[in-house]
Amino acid sequence: MRATGSLITRRPTGRAPFPWLKPGVLLGALVPLASILVRARQDALGADPIATALNELGLSALILLIASLACTPARRIFGWTWPIRIRRELGLAAVGYASLHFLTYVVLDQGLSLGAIFEDILKRPFITVGFLALVLLMPLTFTSTKASVQRLGFRRWQRIHQLGYAAGALAVLHFIWRVKLDVTQPLIYAGVLVALLAVRVVFWRRARSQHERREAGSSPAPHP
Repeated sequence: MRATGSLITRRPTGRAPFPWLKPGVLLGALVPLASILVRARQDALGADPIATALNELGLSALILLIASLACTPARRIFGWTWPIRIRRELGLAAVGYASLHFLTYVVLDQGLSLGAIFEDILKRPFITVGFLALVLLMPLTFTSTKASVQRLGFRRWQRIHQLGYAAGALAVLHFIWRVKLDVTQPLIYAGVLVALLAVRVVFWRRARSQHERREAGSSPAPHP
């Protein structure tokens, strides 16, 4: 502490609030995977363990992706700063589960039969859109660091990361086509995704309107 007259000020500690937040998110993100592995070891994944693992890994990826997309709207609506601090961890965890979902399909379900895999991707629409969702997530993964923001510039980096909504939409479509009959659960996730996108559009339009008003106010008045 440093005294200045009758005031005593505290020196900044340099520590961010909630230091447990990021480790907690990462630990929590591992819970679904740990559950799958424990049940697989106990032979408790049901009659079709590969299908169960595929479904749970895919669902975990979708939940984590939507949670990462909710961080910016949460900051703008509620004024919270902590969601932005965990957005990267949520996004990377989503990509991790999506990759495990795909690898489970490639290795366990298809037995590394590349011909069958390519045929599925080309001819089965729900696999096509799921694969495209994973492909769209890759640029977000490779540009998730602060160095990437500096290298690309914020606006270009922001455009790249808006692909997260396209990946989310494809993932929801993959889910809908996968379940075929009872689409209640995937439609709930679709509704959440639409709501998050609507919030982004509202704030974007508001910011654009404010910018246009400032531009109009700063422009010189026409001569009579």
